[in-house]
Order: sequence, then structure tokens, then C-alpha cells
Amino acid sequence: MAMKYGLKADSIQTLVQDKLWNTDHHFFETMRGDASAEVREAIGYIPWYFNLPDASSKYTVAWKEVMDEKGFSAPYGLTTAERRHPEFRTHGVGKCEWDGAIWPFASAQTLTAMANFMNNYPQTVLTDSVYFHQMERYVESQHHRGRPYIGEYLDEVTGYWLKGDQERSRYYNHSTFNDLMITGLIGLRPRMDNTVEVNPLIPEGKWDYFCLDNVLYHGRNLTILWDKDGSRYQRGKGLHIYVDGKEVGHADTLTRVLCENVL
Repeated sequence: MAMKYGLKADSIQTLVQDKLWNTDHHFFETMRGDASAEVREAIGYIPWYFNLPDASSKYTVAWKEVMDEKGFSAPYGLTTAERRHPEFRTHGVGKCEWDGAIWPFASAQTLTAMANFMNNYPQTVLTDSVYFHQMERYVESQHHRGRPYIGEYLDEVTGYWLKGDQERSRYYNHSTFNDLMITGLIGLRPRMDNTVEVNPLIPEGKWDYFCLDNVLYHGRNLTILWDKDGSRYQRGKGLHIYVDGKEVGHADTLTRVLCENVL
């Protein structure tokens, strides 16, 4: 059974890389009939959501677009289409146009793919500062009238929810916010073995402390705790990892920690 689905995965990988990679734009692009749509869209990062592309450097260049203001980088987050395209935000509002406005759903997909790329691929394109910056934009955008709120989609420059507080848009919560915090920012990387892997994507000097507690993982209870100088939680300074209340890993800095055979 594993061989059967392994072969299917290989076939899908080959087809995506051969059919969807645009060699001129250096990006995975959707198709219109038998030809490329000739536009970079956020959906082009979905292959990394599944760790699908191989480790070739020719694919890693696509991630430069998340830092480019002519690409996907906007004041309120990551757009759904590249901002340089002549048809960017030209199709009106409220008709599922997907021509550039920020969809938290799409942003969540891109951020998950970004964390996978940074954790699972050899790369020098992105740093934790890039991920942290986009997570800040993602979090800050989700407010309305001074309260936490998530709508359908928002203007990339003003942050205004494009459908206001209409019923269709109100509390449009399908953006995997918790997963981004747990597996991306705090960095608990899911694995199939008995090792706990933690790799926070938080730049040095940004957070003095955090505590992620009561995470059910492989039938055990995990705690991931960061205390820059040890004064917040009185457990000593640094990054601490606990399984069922017992410390199994520690580092002085926010760095990748592997706790082998602790589950």
C-alpha cells in the first residue's frame, strides 16, 4: 500500500513540476486550457504546503516574491495575486474575483507552505524575520472596530474588510490560525516517530517569553516554554520542552531542538 501511494505521489510531483512551473516567471502557475495563466498567484505556493517540490534551487527562487512589493508583499499582508500584474484588483468586489485582495484563508496556506519550506528544504532565501513579519501582518489585519475579527477578505493597503460586516463575511474563520501559531511560529514540527522537534520562527530580540501549554501530541501532553532571562516562569532561562511535565529538551537560544525517543 505504501509503494502504491508512493508511486502516485511521484507521478503528481512530476506532473506539477513539468506542467505548472513557468520557466519565464520562475513560479508554479495555474493553467488556462493547455497554456499557463501567465500570472503569479498565491496558489502557486500550495505545492510546498505538501512538501511536494524537489529541493532544486530553481524552485526556491519563487519565495523571493513574498518579500517583493511588486510581488505579494503589501502593507496588510500577502496578496492573492502579484501586484505588478496589469489586472491586479480590477475585477470589482464581492464576486469571488481572487485578483489580488488578501484572503486570510489563502494567507494561511502560504504561511504553512513557507514554514514547510524553511524547515524542510535547504535554502537561503527566507529568514525567520520574513516569516515573523508576515505573521504580524496576518494577526494585525484580523480586527474590526477595535476587536479581534476575521472577515472574508480585505484591502491590501487600507486593511478594510471589503464586505464590511455583511453576513456572508462575518467571522469567516477558515484560516488555520492555531496551526500557524503552533507549528509555524512556536515551531512544533509534526513527526511520525518518537522525537519531538521544535524550531521557533521568532527572530532574536522579538519576544522575551512565551508558553504553549497542554498540547496533545502522540497521546502525550507537551509544553514549549521560552523565557529569555528566566524571570517570567521561574524555570530557568532559555527554551524548555516538557513531555507530561518532565523536561526533555533545552536550549539557551531560540533554535531548533530535537528531543529523540521521548514519546
